[in-house]
Amino acid sequence: MELQPLDFEKPIFELQRRLQDLKAHSDEHDVDLDSAVGAIEAKLRQTRREIYGNLTAWQRVQIARHVQRPFALDYIERCFTNWTELHGDRRFADDKAMPSGLAMLGTQRCVVITHQKGRNTKENVMRNFGCAHPEGYRKALRLMRLGEKFGMPVISLIDTPGAFPGIGSEERHISEAIAVNLREMMRLRVPIIAAVVGEGGSGGALGIGVADRVLILENAYYSVISPEACSAILWRDRRHAAEAADALKLTAQDLLKLEVVDEVVHEPEGGAHRDYDSVVTNMGNALRRSLQRICDIPIEELLTKRYEKFRRLGSFAEAKPASASARS
Repeated sequence: MELQPLDFEKPIFELQRRLQDLKAHSDEHDVDLDSAVGAIEAKLRQTRREIYGNLTAWQRVQIARHVQRPFALDYIERCFTNWTELHGDRRFADDKAMPSGLAMLGTQRCVVITHQKGRNTKENVMRNFGCAHPEGYRKALRLMRLGEKFGMPVISLIDTPGAFPGIGSEERHISEAIAVNLREMMRLRVPIIAAVVGEGGSGGALGIGVADRVLILENAYYSVISPEACSAILWRDRRHAAEAADALKLTAQDLLKLEVVDEVVHEPEGGAHRDYDSVVTNMGNALRRSLQRICDIPIEELLTKRYEKFRRLGSFAEAKPASASARS
């Protein structure tokens, strides 16, 4: 699969092309170009370090949205075994944007809830670009209750720009479906792990994101609003998306500092789409480690910790300024 470069990656791809051409010319004409090849390789390493070592929030958003990035079903195929997809919310329909079911993570049977995008127009239409309808969240809740009934932990793989805001979605009460999920996940009597593997957009992500442990991939993002929508509201112009992305503190690194997430899972240099095996191995290890950590906690204690975890979000204490007498 030929990688598609993002705008900020073009200097790297140009150097790679020049290096390839130089090596091909050397082989074809039997010319010693080792010094020139070495110089370009050194330049390529330096350029990669400079670009990938100093990614902006907006560049990480672009990587999180990369069409070749592994999606939820790629993780299910590689991290889990015995995957059995279950369909329908028993009220309206089956939401293709949220394939969910039962699977084994190591030796543990789990309920797995996911968002799924498509790689081409046909798949994206079927998956609704990863934007779930109310029936998707109701299906997720049905399966989570099934997990609770049989003592199976719940694992959510989050990758959505947000819940679908169309007329039909509103008519079937998308906000109510998400709100019910938030309430029920808070008191679900089984361990819950959520992992943001790409985009974590607004209530669409949070609707399956109330968990005891929240993981996030290094170049994924999790935010109350997309940078473009934030830019359109604040500046009345979507062209300020990069500035909005920085202000929103939506990167994995910022979220870890703010204690919104519990662990950042490492990606290969340049993003998860460059090495599926590496990132899947890292995610699988993180999921198993987190599951082992929380499964040993008594359920009442786990519910208390889960409640306190989310009550702490957004609560900050400002230091009082020193009094005039203290300053003098």
